[in-house]
Amino acid sequence: MTTAADTLREGAFQPVKSAGRTLDVLEALADGTGPRSLVELTRALGIPKSSLHGILRTMMKRGWVEADATGTRFGLGVRALQVGAAYLETDTVTGLLSGVLDQLASEFGETVHLGRLDGPHVVYLAKRESIHPLRLYSAIGRHLPAHATALGKVLLAERADEAVDRLLHWPLAALTGRTITDPDTLHAELATIRSRGYAVDREENTDGIVCFAMAVPLQSPATDAISLSIPASRLAATTEDRVVVALNATLAQVRAARPLLPTP
Repeated sequence: MTTAADTLREGAFQPVKSAGRTLDVLEALADGTGPRSLVELTRALGIPKSSLHGILRTMMKRGWVEADATGTRFGLGVRALQVGAAYLETDTVTGLLSGVLDQLASEFGETVHLGRLDGPHVVYLAKRESIHPLRLYSAIGRHLPAHATALGKVLLAERADEAVDRLLHWPLAALTGRTITDPDTLHAELATIRSRGYAVDREENTDGIVCFAMAVPLQSPATDAISLSIPASRLAATTEDRVVVALNATLAQVRAARPLLPTP
């Protein structure tokens, strides 16, 4: 029997223009740049100002969008927070991995992330803060280019190079002077990750921060990964080996807990 979800995946439908525009507005307001004016949104999205004004008013009435005190700049409303929180609360993997994230954070005292591949990006689903004043700034829900993070690279390495090339947006953006942007260099990096089983971001996302990540073995190819982010100034000669041992031990626990997940 063909379900509605099957039909959507097969592309056998015509997108609803108004719904698409509404989602475009939500995604634009969620990109982390802060409140946007009507003119800015019109330019960014290519939606006529009159149509955009009606969409914004409707979204404000439903609590998805809020205006500032001047009424000229718009940001996400509390309804978006409620839906985002509901996603995390009902996500089986996030709940399953909560304990191992706590364990890693306790052992190292450094920032720990759970990330999920989302197209050419990786999005933070959960985090545990470092105990140190000097730490990586991050926020749950934040999107980063997959090619510039340990989380993203280890998940890209789960896929063939051809699939990676189709997934990413070329040319690749450089977040720091160390970000890998050359296709051949990236392919070689992914081959190394596949061979050794973990990824390292050596200040490719943020200057001064080194990250180590392994994919979560709950499905193949993996869609989730766990990372530890450590300021380069706190790295010792044995840090990488210690982190790899800890991540391997953590993921062994995850494999043991796999039967707890519902069958897709």
